[in-house]
Amino acid sequence: MLVLLAGIFVLHITTVILLLAATIENAWWVTNGMSTDIWARWIWTGSNWNYTDLPGTYPAEYLQAVQASSVLACVFSGIGLFVFVAQLFTLPKGKRFTFSGIFQLLACLCIMIAASIYTDIFHKNESQGQHGPSFILAWISFALTFISCVIYFILRKKTT
Repeated sequence: MLVLLAGIFVLHITTVILLLAATIENAWWVTNGMSTDIWARWIWTGSNWNYTDLPGTYPAEYLQAVQASSVLACVFSGIGLFVFVAQLFTLPKGKRFTFSGIFQLLACLCIMIAASIYTDIFHKNESQGQHGPSFILAWISFALTFISCVIYFILRKKTT
C-alpha cells in the first residue's frame, strides 16, 4: 500500500507541475516568429523575444474564462495534494480519499474547460501556426488529473 500511495503522490505532483507549466509557459499557439499564451504574445524581432499584448480581436470574455479556468485548475490540484497528505494522517479509512478526488475532479474540469474554449474560440481561421507545447500540456494534464481522480475514488472504495 505504501508503494501505491507513493505512486499516487508522484502522479499528483506531476499533474500539478504540468498544470503550472501549461498555465505559465508562453506557447499555446506558435508560428515561426511568434508565440502566444493565455497572457500575452511574444514576437521574435532581431535576436530577442519581445512582449506584446494580446490582439484586441480576441474575445475578452472567453480569454478571461480560459485564464481563470487554468489558474483554478492549478489551485484545485495544489489544494488536492495538500488534502491528500493531510487525509493520510487525520481521517479514518472509509473517508480518506474523497476530498482529494473531489479537488482533482474540479481541477480536471477546469483545465478541460480552459483547453476546450481555447480550441473552439481562438485561432480557428489562422492558416499559419499550430498549437504549441503548453496547449498540449493542458490536454495531457486533463488526462492525468482525470486518472488521478478516478484512482482516488477507487481507493476510497477499497479502503471501506
